[in-house]
Amino acid sequence: MPRTHVIVVPDSCRGERLDLTLAGLFPDYSRMRLKQWIEAGQVRVDGAVRRPRDRVAGGERVEMDAAPEPAPTAVVAQPIDLDIAYEDDALLVVNKAAGLVVHPGAGNPDRTLQNALLAYDPRLGLVPRAGIIHRLDKDTSGLLVVARDLVTHTALVRLLAARDVHREYLALTVGEMTGGGQVDAPIGRHAVDRLRMAVREDGRSALTHYRVLEKFRGYTLVRVRLETGRTHQIRVHLAHVGYPIVGDPLYGRRRGLPPAPTEEVASKLAAFRRQALHATRLAFAHPGSGQEVSVEVPPPADFADLVRALKAHRARRP
Repeated sequence: MPRTHVIVVPDSCRGERLDLTLAGLFPDYSRMRLKQWIEAGQVRVDGAVRRPRDRVAGGERVEMDAAPEPAPTAVVAQPIDLDIAYEDDALLVVNKAAGLVVHPGAGNPDRTLQNALLAYDPRLGLVPRAGIIHRLDKDTSGLLVVARDLVTHTALVRLLAARDVHREYLALTVGEMTGGGQVDAPIGRHAVDRLRMAVREDGRSALTHYRVLEKFRGYTLVRVRLETGRTHQIRVHLAHVGYPIVGDPLYGRRRGLPPAPTEEVASKLAAFRRQALHATRLAFAHPGSGQEVSVEVPPPADFADLVRALKAHRARRP
């Protein structure tokens, strides 16, 4: 049965939207969940059903029928090795391996990160998507944050929406950059190829910062910081400015070789069958304590080996 909350709107909320007012008064529930309840008629203001955008005057009596916690997820638990980079009672930070899909979906019904998390901590079955707050592409490695309860889930979703979850990546790009910069270009679905994203005027705002860490012969290692989290954002933005990520099957160039390649460089480039992108750092304020959680992990062996080979190639005389 739903739990009914009764509250009087403070005068300090005068002029605010109803959904924003409730988000402030009921921090344990997400804004999306509150909006759904308002639209479903589960929120009554002085006995009347209102819209999320309606303004409050202060002093109204609000009755809200909060639905019970979600039933356990239908996704099955599967024991899959996980690299846990940080853990406490409220959350996990997972270092996802390249090749591991985040959620079950078409073509990947199981053996995903979500299945693995449910085996690692069965309580995650009571949290939406086993507590996963954001995602990485299948072939991108690196850090993801996972909430272990609904309160933490709501708080982390809000941090992400407010751009207060700081995400940094390492990317190996084709071409020698002259310096760092930023890409401020909206991203939307490609007009023809629905599997791809593209820079388009009617897309959603997207901002990416990048700085050069090392330049090699024909390639550049960059550190990327996201301001927004659009689908394929780093891959699309770097390709847009002419430096696609090595091995990217959607946005990359035809595989080439640097000048006078060594056998090692040629073989490692040929063997690298995914985008050279790694989520290396994640930082945010802990929803419980307010203390900063900052986690950083190095790239996996295939990425690091390719960088080492390019360094050795750079050190040789032409």
